[in-house]
Amino acid sequence: MNKLLRVAIPSPLRRLFDYLPPCDSETSTESATLDSSHAYSTNSGIGRRVKVPFGRRELIGVVLDEVTETDVPRNKLKPINEFIDEEPLLPSYMLELVLWAADYYQHPVGDAVLHALPALLRKGSSTDSVHHYVWQVTPHANIEQLAKNASKLRNSFQIIADHPAGISREAFRAEGGDSQALKALFNKGLIREQLQESTPPVSTPLKEAPLTLNPEQALVVKHLQNAPHFSPILLDGITGSGKTEVYLQAITNVLNAGQQALVLVPEIGLTPQTVQRFKQRFNVPIRILHSNLTDKQRLEAWLDARDGRAKIIIGTRSAIFTPLQNPGIIIIDEEHDGSFKQQEGFRYSARDLSVVRAHAENIPVILGSATPSLETLHNCQSGRYRHFTLRQRAGNAKAPEFKLLDIRGARLHNGLSDVLIEHIKAHIEQGTQVLVFINRRGFAPSLSCHDCGWIAECRRCDARMTLHYNPAHLHCHHCDSQRPIPARCDQCGSDAIKPQGAGTERTEQTLQSLFPNTSVLRIDRDSTSRKGSLDKLMEQVHSGEPCILVGTQMLAKGHHFPRVTLVAILDADGGLFSTDFRGMERTAQLITQVAGRAGRADHPGTVFLQTLHADHPLLTNLALAGYEAFAAAELTLRKQYQLAPFRFIAIVRAESQKPGTAESFLQSLREAIAPSFGGIDWQGPFPSPMEKKAGVFRSQLLLSCPSRIHLQNCLSHLCLVSDEHPSHSKVRWSVDVDPYDLY
Repeated sequence: MNKLLRVAIPSPLRRLFDYLPPCDSETSTESATLDSSHAYSTNSGIGRRVKVPFGRRELIGVVLDEVTETDVPRNKLKPINEFIDEEPLLPSYMLELVLWAADYYQHPVGDAVLHALPALLRKGSSTDSVHHYVWQVTPHANIEQLAKNASKLRNSFQIIADHPAGISREAFRAEGGDSQALKALFNKGLIREQLQESTPPVSTPLKEAPLTLNPEQALVVKHLQNAPHFSPILLDGITGSGKTEVYLQAITNVLNAGQQALVLVPEIGLTPQTVQRFKQRFNVPIRILHSNLTDKQRLEAWLDARDGRAKIIIGTRSAIFTPLQNPGIIIIDEEHDGSFKQQEGFRYSARDLSVVRAHAENIPVILGSATPSLETLHNCQSGRYRHFTLRQRAGNAKAPEFKLLDIRGARLHNGLSDVLIEHIKAHIEQGTQVLVFINRRGFAPSLSCHDCGWIAECRRCDARMTLHYNPAHLHCHHCDSQRPIPARCDQCGSDAIKPQGAGTERTEQTLQSLFPNTSVLRIDRDSTSRKGSLDKLMEQVHSGEPCILVGTQMLAKGHHFPRVTLVAILDADGGLFSTDFRGMERTAQLITQVAGRAGRADHPGTVFLQTLHADHPLLTNLALAGYEAFAAAELTLRKQYQLAPFRFIAIVRAESQKPGTAESFLQSLREAIAPSFGGIDWQGPFPSPMEKKAGVFRSQLLLSCPSRIHLQNCLSHLCLVSDEHPSHSKVRWSVDVDPYDLY
């Protein structure tokens, strides 16, 4: 009997679809076999993209299996229109990873499989469409042939010079190269373009000699050398302890073995500085993958990784699905960061999938952080991960001194106390830099009327609109809706409308008026939205001139400010009273990460936490004993109250255009399923903390269980029942397994 092809198609339906082979196909459909490089042999359709008829449309799918039995009558089956690929697009271990993720995170398999591919491949583009033409520096060309003030030319020349084997036009742009400069360098005869057939081997993977490791660092690197197989490691190192040097030396060993490294960072903003640090050390092709690249750039980097041309791949969350020809190590930097968890659609955790993937590839995985998540610490205590600590700061720099600044009854200048202002003044006069942290964008978090109490609220969300002055508008940070600033109150017509509270814009303005002769630099999503703007701000900071940095949590993530000696956290109380049980953990991590920007090298640091709750146990514990003591105490509480990581959690989220519809949908699901699944704790359904968002009404149902398997079985059954529910078409719903937050 002829075999059928079972195809994954991007569809909300939680199933695969059976097709006949193409009518004119001569492709054999013998069973797939695995070769030593993990790839399916080419006599199989498995792993190849196909064009298939689906209703009245033609869709792109991926063949996942070959079968002889089907539930569909054969006369109803349609043939595949055509195979797009001659070879499997993904190696078998990557297909298995995606299928495992779709199953665990309860997501439609077709959508998950296509999610793992670059956008152009999802649209049916051929992999042959990417020709590897590269730019190289010509023999005898030198950067000194360019004028000192020709910064764009010199920067573009250096980018190309950093890639002796050549760099493609797309990768050149992705690293900040200028297209006009490229043309000028070519016209000057300093660079040339040629077709690259393959990546030539380099005599040594290193450009610069590695640093001497301290005993703590050396212990980690030695462990990795002695165990180059699956070995999950938590690298728990305080800020400035040299985690990056451990990464670099671990990667050096991998490169010497002819393997590749995958490095994940939490945010796009960290990618350029990480790439720069790696390029200084390594003499190998490095590729980046994140959402700010063009579709062509992403496809090119993805193919370079898959085909072995790129030796180091640095990317954000979705890069976890990038196949490597010779995988050697996976590194997750800032593993605690919530951005590793996808919050919409396919709600996977890149951090957790990195461990699953490393196990399948039998390679080490490093999870690095100065403030490890409680889940990861629990995995260490349970013996699943090895726990290595780095407690010595590089250059014997001292840890910053924490000081709680009680502002009850204090006079504030738009959120700045007199005591804090005096300390800022003293540090500026000493010629050092100051970092002021306030985790609110905009000028003020709200605009209100002093006559009737009206507050400017978003018409599409249960949220206040944030006041911005640069440019002037009201902005909802939840649904992105905007409107002009009213001259009078919408409710009573009074002109007594005033901003309430302070955001980064107002804090910047206040500090500039207090210190008119000092540069005040604001670093948030608004001030860094233009290409190159963050780099320019960082150049000012790294010049070493006295300045005041004002910013949001962007400043807390991995940036190096060696001249900062004072960190001021204006609103340390922000997460102390969250209804989310992880609120305290996130607050402790954020405060510790921000505090870590103070006191590096030979400059001791001080951290001031302005608070109305100076006696709160979280703040006193952090100030006196640090994050490690907080985490130990918090894990004890989690165990006592049977919260994650001691219990497994999932949230079923639903939303509808009409109020009450989503909650009724979830209530009927609970009534249909709960009696069959004892041992599971059901909470809700209840409205989401922000019930109305972007014009829809949201509700959620929380499930928890001490058994992961039992919870998964329940969720699988719930998905089947949901798909058949009478209100299915009126409600948009999803399952969030291991949710990062309860919102």
